[in-house]
Amino acid sequence: MEPRVEPLPPAERTGFAAKNPLNVFTTLARHPKLFEAWLGFGGALLYGTLPARDRELAILRTARNRACAYEWAHHLRLAREAGLSEEEISAVRHDGSGLTPGDLLILRAADELHADGDLTDETWSALCERYDETGRIELVMLIAHYDMLSRVLTTFRVQLER
Repeated sequence: MEPRVEPLPPAERTGFAAKNPLNVFTTLARHPKLFEAWLGFGGALLYGTLPARDRELAILRTARNRACAYEWAHHLRLAREAGLSEEEISAVRHDGSGLTPGDLLILRAADELHADGDLTDETWSALCERYDETGRIELVMLIAHYDMLSRVLTTFRVQLER
């Protein structure tokens, strides 16, 4: 499929999109004001308070739930850097077999938010035991953000770099 929104050509790229020429950035940079605001928000989530492992579990599961190959591919490296093994990454893509109860809780939160736009009281209570209030807010916003980003990338037909 051809992109619905083409990435900016190299001669038109400035700032972050010039330094980081991934298609996600060079496509969204076509709306400079929105792009700059999104970079700040996305960066706050990507480098937030959650452990990197938890963050990448949530992102990968959200990418899987949205069938967003672009996000899945780009977060594989980050997931590996966060300590996820190939077996654990495969489990995120499938039924979660072999993951810890804490890891499964993150997948469950991503699955519930994907399916219902909400968390069950049982899942919320489990998250309250695992995270402080800041962590719970960040996890829900992280999952919601990557759900939104996956929808945007899919709709715009953003291509994976070669």
